[in-house]
Amino acid sequence: MESFQASSAIARILSHSQRPASFTAAGAISLSMGEPDFPTPEPIVRAAAQAFADGWTRYGDFDGDPELRGAIARRVESVRGFACSNEEIAVTHGATAGIAAAMVAVVDPGDRVVIPEPTYSLYHDLARLAGGTPAPVPVRADHHLDFDALKRELPGARLIVLCNPCNPTGAVFSRAELVQLSRLLAGTDTLALVDEAYDHFVYGVEFTSCLSIAALNERLIHVQTFSKTYAMTGWRIGYVAARRDIARAIGRAHRTFNGPVNAAVQRAALRALHDDGALVRPMLDRYSRRRDLMIDLLRRIPGLECRAPEGAFYVFAKYRNGLAAADLVRRLGEGGVMVRAGSEFGACGEGHIRLSFAASEPDIEEGLRRLRAVMDRLEAEPLARGKPPSLAYCS
Repeated sequence: MESFQASSAIARILSHSQRPASFTAAGAISLSMGEPDFPTPEPIVRAAAQAFADGWTRYGDFDGDPELRGAIARRVESVRGFACSNEEIAVTHGATAGIAAAMVAVVDPGDRVVIPEPTYSLYHDLARLAGGTPAPVPVRADHHLDFDALKRELPGARLIVLCNPCNPTGAVFSRAELVQLSRLLAGTDTLALVDEAYDHFVYGVEFTSCLSIAALNERLIHVQTFSKTYAMTGWRIGYVAARRDIARAIGRAHRTFNGPVNAAVQRAALRALHDDGALVRPMLDRYSRRRDLMIDLLRRIPGLECRAPEGAFYVFAKYRNGLAAADLVRRLGEGGVMVRAGSEFGACGEGHIRLSFAASEPDIEEGLRRLRAVMDRLEAEPLARGKPPSLAYCS
């Protein structure tokens, strides 16, 4: 047998995407992870333990625990203002599996998938794996939607994918933006997949769920997860809400890849949905303080500029030293602080780095002290640097 080679899909499509943090030296401080540093709230943990004790250890409904689906349907109903049935809900192995199943269910080979960027690289990867063609559309300089660009790219597209609030920029798309998008899509066959994983974490702005935009409903694939809101990243549970026929197709794809979701975890998720804000509010308060701390410290570093994020728990900082983002991330890692290269989030992210404030205040302070030390050394290097690499269409 000759030496093994991965399939062309893996080698060609995924070799340069979904990169792990690029520097893991002992003692390095990570400001790179998109994961809450809080423990899962105790009531949720107790609910899972009780579920195991009560015998929730067998295969369940392939589309999800009916009681959990009913609770999710009621939540969807409360936001969108009209009835939602269990048949419009598919419980998934986190948002990742929900997005993957949605791509496979609705995208045919050659279909165009419009993706405003910078954004989470998973969308590009899964569109390609489904046989689609990602069509990146740059957002404006303020990280909000560029409707002139969307008007040019949307005709004939099978799908548009939004992350709202956005990873990595922290932009929160307004009701007016979502309404304008619905008008662009009216009368077309283009579907809209909207990932609202960070919907509970917004700062000083109003969050509008896509579910509340009536004109989007017939074409909407709403993706949600318990991972960020309830610090349940390792539990792997999320859901998709969509029109019944779309949800059925997504559920069929999901069960093929994954089978039913862990039964006890679904009971824990049901407990999370009963939260009236008491479990989430303390985390939001801490994120808000950390956000202010990170923005204050970043703005003191020469050569960096950043907008205060409106949501999620990331800062997307622009730099001007001329290094490629991947090279800057490597240099920062050597200096003891881990961040992510903006280029991981699309070509328009080049010249940026993403920092996470889902880290403790001491780690933020020490990490940015190390970051500043590296940036100061780079500023002093006698190199003639040019503009960071980018594409002409990027803002």
